[in-house]
Amino acid sequence: MISDRVTGSRVIRTAVAAEAEAIADLHLRARSTYYPDGVPQDGTDWGAAWRGAVERPDGHVLCVVERGAIVAIASFRVPEGGGADTVKLYQFHVDPDRWRSGMGTALHAACVEQWRADGRRVAVLDVHVDNERAQAFYARQGWIPDPENPPAEGDHHLFLRYAVPTAGE
Repeated sequence: MISDRVTGSRVIRTAVAAEAEAIADLHLRARSTYYPDGVPQDGTDWGAAWRGAVERPDGHVLCVVERGAIVAIASFRVPEGGGADTVKLYQFHVDPDRWRSGMGTALHAACVEQWRADGRRVAVLDVHVDNERAQAFYARQGWIPDPENPPAEGDHHLFLRYAVPTAGE
């Protein structure tokens, strides 16, 4: 597991199950920004889903805590059917009130550090087509369109790929 990273009043650490509701609230606030007609309601109990993600033995949920509040989250694990050197970033959210503060970049760096420590060489993700802000963020971090997974017509997600640098790169 990643060791805590402390930068001023900001700590990046592994989330705990007791924080699932706070994480779900942050997740909803962030998702609300890129669904112009409102976040789709599919009946998912996001508190339970996040608790499950935190408790998964094969996954990681990192969070950024600032002044006692969770303000950013990232969830990742090896995808079903994925190679041992591949990791999928399932969720990555920063509190909209803290966008452009460097928090996302710091959390991304912590993810990369963990991926490298876990021996992952490739990271993949999908991002909503209407989430141009996130697409620009990922491009700045070095993510590119996944040549092995082009979007299908009518799909609402783009698939991106990231080459995890080895130590010293």
